[in-house]
Amino acid sequence: MKRILAFLLLILFFAPPVLAKPGTIVTYTIDPEKNAYIHNNKGIEYASEKLYYAAIQEFKIAISLNPKKQSTAVYFNNLGKVYMTIGYPQFALDCFENALTQYSLNFEYYENLAECYKQLGIASDKIELYKQKNGPLNKIMVALLEEKLGNEKRAIVLLDEFSIAEPDLIITPAVKEHVKGLVGNL
Repeated sequence: MKRILAFLLLILFFAPPVLAKPGTIVTYTIDPEKNAYIHNNKGIEYASEKLYYAAIQEFKIAISLNPKKQSTAVYFNNLGKVYMTIGYPQFALDCFENALTQYSLNFEYYENLAECYKQLGIASDKIELYKQKNGPLNKIMVALLEEKLGNEKRAIVLLDEFSIAEPDLIITPAVKEHVKGLVGNL
């Protein structure tokens, strides 16, 4: 019985190299970008299940695996939205600002940042700051802050001016849709 068992173990021990193609070595490449995407998706799942602490940790892992990329803006935005959901706009502020730094052509990031400023009570101060800055994208932020403060007509005018001045930007169709929604509400 021991001989048979030893013989079977010997066959199993030497069989895999015989069955493998000569010269092949199994390798696995660790891809942090792919892993960041996976952690972001886990964070979204946790957030939808109201497991906010786990979602925050997953988004932080995704950000640390893939910093300084355009896709990281999505991770920052998701993290900020979870902080806003649980009532911590002071933590969300940094996330939304980082999302805009990583990728400034997503209208949702501006909307989230404007809502965060409103929650923190600093929207009127930020309007003055963004008016002083040069650049067409700052006009979007001023308009959204005006909207948050109840000046919807002023917001419509500013967003319409932006749409006319910058018709070729990727963000312009989203701005036009927002203007349609604001006009519909009036």
